[in-house]
Amino acid sequence: MQQGKQSWTYKNNPVIQSTGVVGGPFEGKGMLSRDFDHLFSDIWMSESSFENAQTRLMEEASTIALSKINKKAEDIQFVFAGDLINQITATSLACRTLGIPYIGLFGACSTSMEGLALGGLVIDNNGADFILTGSASHNAAVEKQFRYPTEYGAQKPPTSQWTVTAAGVAVVGKDGEGPVLTAATIGKVVDRGLTDPFNMGGAMAPAAADTVEAHFTDLDRDPSYYDFIVTGDLGKVGLPLMKELLRERGIMVTDEQCIDCGMLIYKESQKVQSGASGSGCSAAVVYGHMLNRMKKNEMKKILVVATGALLSPLTYQQKESIPCIAHAVAIEQKGVEQS
Repeated sequence: MQQGKQSWTYKNNPVIQSTGVVGGPFEGKGMLSRDFDHLFSDIWMSESSFENAQTRLMEEASTIALSKINKKAEDIQFVFAGDLINQITATSLACRTLGIPYIGLFGACSTSMEGLALGGLVIDNNGADFILTGSASHNAAVEKQFRYPTEYGAQKPPTSQWTVTAAGVAVVGKDGEGPVLTAATIGKVVDRGLTDPFNMGGAMAPAAADTVEAHFTDLDRDPSYYDFIVTGDLGKVGLPLMKELLRERGIMVTDEQCIDCGMLIYKESQKVQSGASGSGCSAAVVYGHMLNRMKKNEMKKILVVATGALLSPLTYQQKESIPCIAHAVAIEQKGVEQS
């Protein structure tokens, strides 16, 4: 099961049986609107606060994922999930509604793959029949915590990214139809001394490169094994930097092979500076767009590398640098030959 220093291989290949993906009105105007199961027309989502709206996103995505395979909450043994809001409150409130035993996670924007890796491990070792995993973020809730309230109208530099209003959730089981988990690599905290909260891509790129290198080293693979290496939230600044760092280490990824969730979700005309971010970004793009492409046989093997900046408003005020992390999960079509 353990491979090398940081990786696991899943001997029983847990199956992503269903997914639920929901978003806000801005996401509905983006490039991937057809990959959402539901799009809200109003950012308040009939709630009294933006934080409650984020909870609603997680609840709706979970309900959709369960309904697709005719499962109820009581059929699921555990939830592995979290978000960006203080003390992952939005996810905790959603799990209060779901009533499923809950393991709360905080990996910032890497939470989606952190949950998938851990949930897959539990399934693979007969710790559960079904788990639910995912994450959500809301632009207006997250921006006011980590930067400025959107009502303030603060100007942002070109390196900044737009927090996605979305949630992506998956139900993972022992068998059935759907893509399978074959391996995971758990990242280390990497800090290169950057302090700018408006340049998350630059801060997270070294962590992404470190995890990708560990994955190929632990599993004795090279980049050609995967159709695509899918990063989360590196944006226009971070993705080129990650590719440069990998090539410096002798890992010759191609430009066509490396794609970023934060660069896919919005149109150029939406003016999101360097791209998208938020813990719901990679969750929504992977569980929606990427898995839909796998269903169409446009992808057979992908390595999803979700990245997270582990800062808080307090550490920023104390002038701490930004520690970052990345977690990777290999997702493959069932029946594809592995080597």
